[in-house]
Amino acid sequence: MSKVKKVRGFQDIYGENAKKYRYISDVARKIFENYNFEEIILPYVEDISLFKRSVGEATDIVQKEMYVFTDRGGREIALRPEGTASTVRAYIEEKMYAQSSIKKLFYEGAMFRYERPQAGRYRQFHQIGAEIFGVSSPLADAELIKMVSDILNTLEIPTRLEINTLGNFEDRKNYIKALKEFLEERKQHLCETCNIRIETNPLRVLDCKVETCKDITKEAPLITEFLSDESLERYERIKEYLKALNVEFIENPCLVRGLDYYTHTVFEFITDKIGAQGTVAAGGRYDKLVEQLGGPPTPALGFAAGIERLMLLLEKLPEDRPLIVVIPITEEHNIEGILTADLLRSNKFRTELIMKEGSLKSKMKLANKLGASYVVFVSDKCELKDMTTGAQEVFENIEDLIEVLKVRL
Repeated sequence: MSKVKKVRGFQDIYGENAKKYRYISDVARKIFENYNFEEIILPYVEDISLFKRSVGEATDIVQKEMYVFTDRGGREIALRPEGTASTVRAYIEEKMYAQSSIKKLFYEGAMFRYERPQAGRYRQFHQIGAEIFGVSSPLADAELIKMVSDILNTLEIPTRLEINTLGNFEDRKNYIKALKEFLEERKQHLCETCNIRIETNPLRVLDCKVETCKDITKEAPLITEFLSDESLERYERIKEYLKALNVEFIENPCLVRGLDYYTHTVFEFITDKIGAQGTVAAGGRYDKLVEQLGGPPTPALGFAAGIERLMLLLEKLPEDRPLIVVIPITEEHNIEGILTADLLRSNKFRTELIMKEGSLKSKMKLANKLGASYVVFVSDKCELKDMTTGAQEVFENIEDLIEVLKVRL
């Protein structure tokens, strides 16, 4: 019979990659907690209307990339392609706005997009992300960016930060009108996809990777030319706060992000080490989205980072804790062996019990393969072997052996 294989674009995360995944997640969680965020665990499926109304019907995500199906109740359901919309939906549905004027939430988990698989990009991928509700101050924008910077710096992943502002909804509306007029005059030189985007989502043309489109958009009007005095002042304050926090940044007036809900601040942390799709973390402000999805007027902002992309860039992992391997000398000593292993674990030692039948030589070979720092031989007495030096010590009871290990490890 032929082997059953995993679906294209999906992956098994194990071994060294699983260690990287968990380390990235743990680092992010600790930093989220330092900034007083609380966790939200979101459902994997949502009503498709959530993403049409938030991400935008004209976006590539909604038009081309979502996994959509009809459930047995006849409802059109989508596997979540991103986390912000679901978090906003939960914020509204669970009436979190009534609990506190400010709500700070973080999440971790799988997202799903039907994209062409490539390095660091899968059809099931994982994100860490965070959202802040109820704060309009530009201090929140600067602090969110600093938090992302803290995560990347702790992971020792070098990136460059690019920032921009889209202004308020009126600024953005005026800019899109001017951009559309500019693109219409040059549509014959744009790619087929960008010709469609002129009508559906003109901002996305600025993100196109086709060289002819990139050359044309170099001459496009800039969003900064359409900002109100209030939006400009807000942007200046954010830059001032970032400088005070020693967060280096590059202003990119062409940075727009592809989702419909962004206003004011947008930002991306970018690397040149994983090809053209080099954004590893990105986000911005979306002050109208809560209201747009049926909630009360609520300023909000957030970010997300792709864990798989961070895994590609992560070079250093903390060393594993030393491993202690317990070997019962004979089958008659199996009970003493399992009790010894249990006692070591209860004392917080990373422990492996050799359960394989065979000679002592074969068991020692396995202990070496597992990377044991120490081996405990269990018989009528306990014997401890240091696998680095080869030195062996005999103990009358396991408690004395454990006290020695506590000192050494």
